[in-house]
Amino acid sequence: MIEVKNLTKKFGPHTAVDNISFVVNDGEIVGFLGPNGAGKTTTMNMMTGFISSTEGTVRINGFDILEDPIKAKKQLGYLPDVPPVYGDMTVKEYLEFVCDLKKVKKSERDFMIKDITATTQLGDVFNRLIKNLSKGYRQRVGVAQALVGDPDVLILDEPTSGLDPKQIIEMRDLIKRLGKKHTVILSSHILGEVGEICDRIIIINKGKIVASQSTEELINTAGNSAQLVTIKGDPYLAVEKLREWSCIDSVTIDSSNNDGTYNIKVFGSEGSDIREIIFAAMAEERISILMLRPLTSSLEEVFLKVINGTFENTSEEDNGEVLSIAFAQGSAEEAENKEADE
Repeated sequence: MIEVKNLTKKFGPHTAVDNISFVVNDGEIVGFLGPNGAGKTTTMNMMTGFISSTEGTVRINGFDILEDPIKAKKQLGYLPDVPPVYGDMTVKEYLEFVCDLKKVKKSERDFMIKDITATTQLGDVFNRLIKNLSKGYRQRVGVAQALVGDPDVLILDEPTSGLDPKQIIEMRDLIKRLGKKHTVILSSHILGEVGEICDRIIIINKGKIVASQSTEELINTAGNSAQLVTIKGDPYLAVEKLREWSCIDSVTIDSSNNDGTYNIKVFGSEGSDIREIIFAAMAEERISILMLRPLTSSLEEVFLKVINGTFENTSEEDNGEVLSIAFAQGSAEEAENKEADE
């Protein structure tokens, strides 16, 4: 388990990470998102002990990353945004070298390397120089070194960066497999991949956490105020009935279908959940609902709403308290210019 409490990092007068707290439980795959300059990499560097915090604590399985760094770092494997590989070594030589660094017992090394090689599917390039490998294979070697020592926690910073679509799918499948055995924190700009992989998403902006919910809840909360409804019945009566509700901003007939059904777009006031209202209104007029789905259904749209301050979120924090978050307006470009190390 990872516990981050009141974590702050200042570079001179600029606060890159501003008093953030969260918990990642055993077995979770958590997406850590934010625009460039939001504080993602700074936070991950503090979590791994690569840089020290100005204030606050990070505990990995109960061990403080600054006060007890050796025990804490034994609990985690880290893949930076640029894999720390040596091009003039073969994959085999490099993994043996990492075993030396992590002080893996010699009696366990052969089995561990064999197991990691199978997990990351590096068998075909095991004896090749790393500098001659494709970007996708070098990323896999980076994941492999993070797995040396069998850590409970994996922190992966942009693991799909620079990969082609086929390699991205392969990396996504690999991370899913790793999530069955490890706790994973994943940072990525490919939001579709995060939505596919992660159980929960934490979004950071301007050094503050602005959303923390399960992936499904985050998308559904943003989408419940705009719905596409397929009905069987009088579309004009449906529109008239829905407009009677004060929380419905607008209703439009979108299209008619060959089977005599109609698609209607229903927009509610910001933050409202209009699904129950739609069902109640249609039931009253005996109009059948054949399909109901959110119009805002992609993680990309949710992410932009959060960053631009147009998505109001109320999430339950790990300590059990309910935190209502108000989002400040501002551009990602301004934040990017301020943070020195991203």
